[in-house]
Amino acid sequence: MKRPLQINFYTRARCHLCEQAWRQLRELEAEFALELVSIDVDSDPRLAARYGDHVPVAVAGERELFRHRADVGRLRAQLAALGR
Repeated sequence: MKRPLQINFYTRARCHLCEQAWRQLRELEAEFALELVSIDVDSDPRLAARYGDHVPVAVAGERELFRHRADVGRLRAQLAALGR
């Protein structure tokens, strides 16, 4: 059995793009054995400064999977390329 791939999902409250992207990630969670970690950028001043208004952002290891909008087809291809 594969170890889950951790996806750090940088988000903030009241962000409709974040809510939409989170739902799309959840759709792929079981298919690709993902461990989704939601991180509120406003909970840490360094993260708030780093991401500003550029959320959501999904990161696997050092690889940014998407920023702002998730495209399920592209995301599926990226995960497959990572061996998922």
